[in-house]
Amino acid sequence: MPVLFSPAMLSDFLGAIWRHLPAFVRRNAGSATQSRFAVTVGAVLFDDAGRILLLDHVFRAYAGWGIPGGFVMKGENPEDALRRELREEVAIEIKDVKLVFTRTLGPLKQVEIYFRARVIGDPKPSSFEIKRAQWFALDQLPPGLSKDQRRLIERAMARDEKS
Repeated sequence: MPVLFSPAMLSDFLGAIWRHLPAFVRRNAGSATQSRFAVTVGAVLFDDAGRILLLDHVFRAYAGWGIPGGFVMKGENPEDALRRELREEVAIEIKDVKLVFTRTLGPLKQVEIYFRARVIGDPKPSSFEIKRAQWFALDQLPPGLSKDQRRLIERAMARDEKS
């Protein structure tokens, strides 16, 4: 049986069809075939005494303690998202902000961006999501702090020592 289309001809033909489809069809087809991820930000935050700020979060599993953070909204810069989350949750501002690392959690389809910064102001829970905001010495972290949160803090500290 004769071959009607070579691979190059088929590629050209499909490309021509694709280019003539309306833009909204191409856009929707692209989003249907690409993995989507939620993007979050978190921060290891310190005061002038070198203590770390942890939040007792209503929605966090186990004891609830962890570093502050939240979701990045569409079109939002990650550092701006962090500043917004901190204002919303504990009514603080930050300075000396440094990006320390990112990680991807494949099963959750989540990209996490972590910063290190110094706190301006006195943290006070200002959202129903936060039960308590408390400063801890690095050698006196709360016993209920998860292993993952401890690793995040250690990793942020190690990155800061290298810079």
